[in-house]
Amino acid sequence: MTETLGKITDEPPDWLPDRVAALAKAATLIEALPWLDRFHGATVVIKFGGHAMADEALRLAFAQDVVFLRFAGLRPVVVHGGGPQINAQLDRLGVPTSFTAGLRVTTPETMDVVRMVLTGQVNRDVVGLINRHGPFAVGMSGEDANLLTASRRQVMVDGEPVDIGMVGKIDAVNPGAVHALLDDGRVPVISSVARSEGGEVYNVNSDTAAAAIAVAMNAAKLVVLTDVEGLYADWPGSAGSAGSAGSAGSAGSAGSAGGAGEVISELTATTLEAMLPGLSEGMIPKMEACLQAVRGGVPRAHVLDGRLPHAILLEIFTDSGIGTMVLPDPASELLTETE
Repeated sequence: MTETLGKITDEPPDWLPDRVAALAKAATLIEALPWLDRFHGATVVIKFGGHAMADEALRLAFAQDVVFLRFAGLRPVVVHGGGPQINAQLDRLGVPTSFTAGLRVTTPETMDVVRMVLTGQVNRDVVGLINRHGPFAVGMSGEDANLLTASRRQVMVDGEPVDIGMVGKIDAVNPGAVHALLDDGRVPVISSVARSEGGEVYNVNSDTAAAAIAVAMNAAKLVVLTDVEGLYADWPGSAGSAGSAGSAGSAGSAGSAGGAGEVISELTATTLEAMLPGLSEGMIPKMEACLQAVRGGVPRAHVLDGRLPHAILLEIFTDSGIGTMVLPDPASELLTETE
């Protein structure tokens, strides 16, 4: 009961809801405190893609997350692709396009469009979103300062190598310009276009680019945004998800997968490597990027649901975390492999 102006009533005081809401906010801040301490000054590479790039509310939330990381003392680096935007521009221009083994066959004419869209349109849009909150983001492509050096990539189809045009594989990363921007308090926003030693320009997979940059930057985390909750234990049994077909047993051995339809919360590099052949086509490059990152020295790599507003903050600054986390193998497993 509450006494108000000399009267006793069972009604809660008017200020109580506000007080409860304020205490909940304080509890959230306190929960974030150890993570703020742990990751202060750390570099986090974020692959921005999927539905989060197309939905305006999610785009705005993503920009807020990046700026929050910057103000919290982290050093975010954004890497992006832009498949839907490229497709739309190719359609407008009437340029035909095709795919082989899940990769776009990129003619010189197509490459001109890819370069224009990724670096001249998508990159500028992401930079503009972040810079609504202050003069932080600086756009660049993998061509700038020879950040990404690539060579022509071929794919195997029915056991035979097939040329898919101006599609590259990353051979080297020169992160000096990115370090300089971070040291100046900026947020580098990088499009996944690379240049070869001979001057040819290549389209490179943005997941792979993000992983290579994370390794070269000695990042504390790689975060890959996608359109699913994470890696599922029993896909395709989980409707509408992308994960590992028939891998429930393998996932269970990682110690973090539950029953049908559940997302694998964490797994080791060796467990993920064994699961790769059974993954869906869309999930393979994302999980390969995570594997590449942790095998290259990045302590943690995450696949998050970009459809969830503020997914990045939920992963980094809460105790529970979300999505799927890939960890390096324990030292005991590494010793066994090398014996």
